[in-house]
Amino acid sequence: MKRPPLDSLVRRIGHPFNDPALLEEALTHRSAGSVNNERLEFLGDSVLSFIISDSLFHRYPNATEGELSRLRASLVNGEKLAEIARALDLGQYLRLGSGELKSGGFRRASILADAMEAIIGAVYLDAGFTTVRNWLLELFQPHFQALPDPELLKDPKTRLQEYLQGRRMALPRYEVTQVTGQSHNQRFDVTCTIEGVGHPFRGSGTSRRRAEQEAALNALESLTGGAKHDA
Repeated sequence: MKRPPLDSLVRRIGHPFNDPALLEEALTHRSAGSVNNERLEFLGDSVLSFIISDSLFHRYPNATEGELSRLRASLVNGEKLAEIARALDLGQYLRLGSGELKSGGFRRASILADAMEAIIGAVYLDAGFTTVRNWLLELFQPHFQALPDPELLKDPKTRLQEYLQGRRMALPRYEVTQVTGQSHNQRFDVTCTIEGVGHPFRGSGTSRRRAEQEAALNALESLTGGAKHDA
């Protein structure tokens, strides 16, 4: 696969590099040589985490530490970074070894996310903290705007427990009612029983935890007037 000229990627990124070698290094996977993007990835991960944390701290002055952590986790993760990398068409600019090329590494989410972190590290080294901060906040602006209410980022079991405690109701009881499938591919059926509610809420999933979370979500949506419930 022949790489397009890097000028087109620079325009997509929105940062003209003073040292183009930094961008080249950020795009080089370890399979392509000993000089690769792993060190820049390490640096970019730290830069990204701090800048997003700082921004969330000021955007949500009333959020708790747990809520801020959940908000950050929804932005700083491999899936989100790979999504941004795909929007930049980053895959076609990567330098990969022959094995990774043949296996479609330029489409692999983990490789795209790592390269995106490396580019963040490269921008930081190329232009300093203020520039990388402004550039990153602009890059992430649509994702900031799409953030849900911090309360909704709590897992359903936690939200259900807090809902019941706030109304002085007994905590729910979860029970596994059935486990099906082979040991490597099991499916769990769970009920969630709440004192004073005439029927249990059901959930299923590939682990007990996932099944309990689904049952808790069904209970929450029923108790709060949502459309989805288990009669």
